[in-house]
Amino acid sequence: MTTDDVLAEVGPRLRRIRKDREVTLAALSEATGISVSTLSRLESGLRKPSLELLLPIAQAHQVPLDELVGTPPVGDPRVRSKPLVRHGRTYWPLTRQPGGLQAYKVLVPQRTEEPEPRTHEGYEWLYVLSGRLRVVLGEHDVVLTAGEAAEFDTRVPHWFGSTGQGPAEFLSLFGPQGERMHVRAQPRRP
Repeated sequence: MTTDDVLAEVGPRLRRIRKDREVTLAALSEATGISVSTLSRLESGLRKPSLELLLPIAQAHQVPLDELVGTPPVGDPRVRSKPLVRHGRTYWPLTRQPGGLQAYKVLVPQRTEEPEPRTHEGYEWLYVLSGRLRVVLGEHDVVLTAGEAAEFDTRVPHWFGSTGQGPAEFLSLFGPQGERMHVRAQPRRP
């Protein structure tokens, strides 16, 4: 729908709202300070609507401005991605655009694996949704549980996977080097 199409629908919508409220052009003119002739030309489409004209009309009718203008229908907001299976793990891409920051939901099945740390350019952030996720990062070997997060430079040798005690589900945000997630959380006190 073009801008001209949207503007063409404003006049009939203004007339319909006014008539539904049983308000005369004269009464609306008095409430808004807009002349009867200007209101009539707006409703008939002979005058293009402007913000200066629509705001007082919206206030007089006590309706949001978008009700006068009409908003385009909102598309389906769901990200519909097909899962990818790599090395026994299932990845659901949560971002659509290539390059830049990428988000994935990942399911690691229960299995015993020998860590094979790797390095590459980038920065990663993990958030565990369920289960227990083993994370090997440099000389650290830790287990993250639901609600815990980790962030790290991927140039540090790293690996993450199953603890062998059940599947783990987590969110992964990965960005090119320098795109840090900036998670700020207070450490737990023992």
